[in-house]
Amino acid sequence: MSVADFIRSEVNSNEIVLFMKGTQAAPACGFSAQVVRILDHLGVTFKSHNIYESEELRQGIKDYSDWPTIPQLYVRGEFVGGCDIVTEMFQSGELQALFKKVPAQS
Repeated sequence: MSVADFIRSEVNSNEIVLFMKGTQAAPACGFSAQVVRILDHLGVTFKSHNIYESEELRQGIKDYSDWPTIPQLYVRGEFVGGCDIVTEMFQSGELQALFKKVPAQS
């Protein structure tokens, strides 16, 4: 499976996916930490991938989204954005509205 196929599979088979530096428990940069804090504050369940675990994934996610920075948030297969966009959407209430459309996960 190519890295693009892996990414496509992950974003399409999980409601919320965050590609980040580090892990949910230990983000490795302030931007990833900010997005994790927002998602945790909203109480949403999400899957994350540490881009430091694979150079192929690190570059692959940038190519997949045509977005140069990490973290990258996907909701229901759609790219939402990075830290700045997620933060702005949270502050405006758009992110909360988007997550209300996400079915509860068990």
